[in-house]
Amino acid sequence: MRARVGNVAGEVGLLLLALVFLAPLLVGINLALRAPGLTTSYDALTTHPVLSEFTAAWRQAGMGSAILTSLLITGSSVLGVLVFAGLGAYPLARSTARWSKVTFGAFATGLLLPFQLALVPLFETMRSAHLLGTPWSVVIYEIAVNLPAAVFILTGFLRGVPVEYEEAAALDGAGPFGTWWRVLVPLMLPAFGTVAIIVAVIVWNDFLTPLLFLSGAASQTAPLAVYTFAGQLAQNYPLIFASLFIAISPLLIFFVVMQRHVIRGFAGGLKG
Repeated sequence: MRARVGNVAGEVGLLLLALVFLAPLLVGINLALRAPGLTTSYDALTTHPVLSEFTAAWRQAGMGSAILTSLLITGSSVLGVLVFAGLGAYPLARSTARWSKVTFGAFATGLLLPFQLALVPLFETMRSAHLLGTPWSVVIYEIAVNLPAAVFILTGFLRGVPVEYEEAAALDGAGPFGTWWRVLVPLMLPAFGTVAIIVAVIVWNDFLTPLLFLSGAASQTAPLAVYTFAGQLAQNYPLIFASLFIAISPLLIFFVVMQRHVIRGFAGGLKG
């Protein structure tokens, strides 16, 4: 009986906590669906929801081109991180040499260093390479910044994979790369899914890096477009929140599709 009461109390507490986190989202949805011209309080319930603010925000804020730029940067960054981290995690997880432990420690140290330390020298490097103002400057930066966490997760996951799979592949004549591609990559899909969604959330929501590297460029990311659009409006909250929900909708769809991989990937990484 005590255990049942404790479970019910825990579920009620989690439900209340979820409502606390959902409250700002519900307020934003309520404002985004409000008809233009209404002057009621921001917390007043919208009784006649409309979608006109979404179409207006899409047209006036230029969200179409901004989302395409964000998709290009986020997709390229996720792909680069998965390739480099996947290839790097394999020798780090299997090699017992001292250099392997030192290299893994260096990647782990990258988790502790603030990324702001590299912004100024990287800004100068991108300008010297004539990449400043292009989406590829942001892609290179995001790949480098997110590699330590990705290597940490994938290495931990691979350490939990039995070595017998690779030994069987070696007996069949597969080389190191063939073993990685044909045997380990299919087994690492849950961890790859975890890394993909973490990196996608970080890159899509990044505001400071595109603000510096894309300053003055015609292309903007979705957060930059929302920021610029909100600065042009006084207190037109329906338009602001409509543009905000447009900006986060691709990320929400991606999260819903990939969320089942997150727990599986983290479970494997922690076990390793």
